[in-house]
Amino acid sequence: MTRALDQQCIDTIRFLSVDAVQNANSGHPGMPLGAAPMAYVLWTRFLKHNPRNPQWVDRDRFVLSAGHGSMLLYSLLHLTGYDLSLDDIKQFRQWGSRTPGHPERGHTPGVETTTGPLGQGLANAVGMAIAEAQLAARYNRQGHAPIDHHTYAIVSDGDLMEGVAAEAASLAGHLKLGKLICLYDDNYVSLAAGTDITFSEERARRFQAYGWHTEFVADGNDLAAIETALTHARAETRRPSLILVRTHIGYGSPKQDSFEAHGSPLGVDDVSKTKEKLGWPTEPAFLIPDDALAHFRSAVARGVEREAAWNERVAAYTNAFPQPAAELASSLRGELPAGWDADIPTFPADAKGLATREASGKVMNAIAPKLPSLTGGSADLDPSTKTALKGLGDFNPPAHKDEDTQGSVGGGWSYAGRNLHFGVREHAMGAIVNGLAAHGGTIPYGATFLIFSDYMRPPIRLAALSKLHVVHVFTHDSIALGEDGPTHQPIEQLAGLRAVPNVTVIRPADANETAVAWRVAIETRERPVLLVLSRQAVPTLDRAQYASADGLRRGAYVLSDAAQGKPELILIASGAEVGLIVVAAERLRNDGIAVRCVSMPSWALFDALPPVERDAVLPPGVRARLAVEAGATQGWHRYVGDAGDVLGIDRFGASAPGEVVLREYGFNVDNVCARAKALLNR
Repeated sequence: MTRALDQQCIDTIRFLSVDAVQNANSGHPGMPLGAAPMAYVLWTRFLKHNPRNPQWVDRDRFVLSAGHGSMLLYSLLHLTGYDLSLDDIKQFRQWGSRTPGHPERGHTPGVETTTGPLGQGLANAVGMAIAEAQLAARYNRQGHAPIDHHTYAIVSDGDLMEGVAAEAASLAGHLKLGKLICLYDDNYVSLAAGTDITFSEERARRFQAYGWHTEFVADGNDLAAIETALTHARAETRRPSLILVRTHIGYGSPKQDSFEAHGSPLGVDDVSKTKEKLGWPTEPAFLIPDDALAHFRSAVARGVEREAAWNERVAAYTNAFPQPAAELASSLRGELPAGWDADIPTFPADAKGLATREASGKVMNAIAPKLPSLTGGSADLDPSTKTALKGLGDFNPPAHKDEDTQGSVGGGWSYAGRNLHFGVREHAMGAIVNGLAAHGGTIPYGATFLIFSDYMRPPIRLAALSKLHVVHVFTHDSIALGEDGPTHQPIEQLAGLRAVPNVTVIRPADANETAVAWRVAIETRERPVLLVLSRQAVPTLDRAQYASADGLRRGAYVLSDAAQGKPELILIASGAEVGLIVVAAERLRNDGIAVRCVSMPSWALFDALPPVERDAVLPPGVRARLAVEAGATQGWHRYVGDAGDVLGIDRFGASAPGEVVLREYGFNVDNVCARAKALLNR
């Protein structure tokens, strides 16, 4: 390999990116110009991948956390032989193209995760590294390693400024994720100005304090130094690595080292000047020299060979260890084992009942032993969210011979443990769970109080956009949590989460609905499922008297109906308030009113039904409808119509015992009956 060919390949990446941005008259040329050398070294000398099979299980994962530099990634994908054509490159940022403005998982072959909101990609990479470590610890055997790969990321100044990156990096250092390596595009420039106006800390020392190994490359064009730093990082097995590579944004252009190179095309004249300065032909655009393409495309044969060798190793592993091999293969395919839900309990009728968070914990521990892919944890709230998987160990770094492990949870640390401890890091938890799902082989979950879902909105939205199968358990779901008061009592959170496209929010009414909700959450594919659960005990309905909890699958179902004929009034509720409308309905029936009770745990599931099935639950001819939910009323009017009413909360909560707050806010039988009768008297 000659220096001349190396330089030609690097400049091919640079100008394929620059030409695509200029052609689109939109994009970010500065990062590809500066970061191309480190990306080139990584992709041609270290990255284990197969362009002919982007889903090869044991590939290295690559995350472009600085997603605004998407053309850097698209150029690499095209040049190394992925199913991304030059025409696709020319359609950068255009309607219907496979090269959108920021990388989107599932949209472009070879893109591992959706990035753009800064910091998220770095945290996703932490999740991918956790997935690799956990699967390797659980399934690899002496002399057999079906899981053995690295996770790499390119991160920017903006990534490191974001709080989610700090949370994730702190956890990664604690977990000693030695197969996580981040290349930092250290160019001293952000979107609006130089970083000196906002970002003057010692980044290397910060990451060292987190427990990371750090390397510094003084010249981002020094390929040998970049290669050496990556070699050192790969040799460091007990710490994640941050390689600070001093680069120049917009390298070679008249806008070099200026924020003006960040987010706008260079312009026709400056594109020509940049090409001239770096010795690149000004015409034609989208030039790919034959020698450079041949060198890049050697990745195809190399990848095919590596995967074939891996397949041979997997065959030997399967022959030696058939049971774990079959289990691993099934998990990686996303299959559910036969009988995975056989032990889910059926809860007997109980007027006192139990909190749906308690029921959820029982269901989780019933399915976890038979569902090896289920893994996750909470943001330091396991005792409250009831999400610990009993007897399945804690994910933490295995003890080194010279390390004290007295502080370990459960008497021993291991990457094989299925309980993840995120600490008080809700934002990172959401993004790390996304990384686990994107890696494959797991059904990950995270858990916290519903109010703290606000810290997690960015990763929830990205999970929906990326069609990731993740589960979030949100407990303490209303003002009924009581004395902690309005800071902890969710009001608008349900409405906000329901508004996110491609998200299924489920708020079950009792223990048996909770069991069905978990079945739906596990069976669902290509979207996140959010389970919203009560802190307080709620009655377990007698299903001999009321409709089966399986009705939850439809999003809303008739729980009980008028004794004869068409109902004149419909009471609708979700979650803990279903028990309230059940009692109110009996009183109204005693007053001679024909009442239908509807449990509506999931708007998303209900809205997916055909209109005729929705109308069977909420007949258009019955206009007197009262919805009851201890949260914001926003959105409920679509179900109650212009003649209906909503008993909800459009103000903040208050500090008092939960039952007192509910009573004072009108969530009592007397008020429900009065509001219902008022509808009939209009």
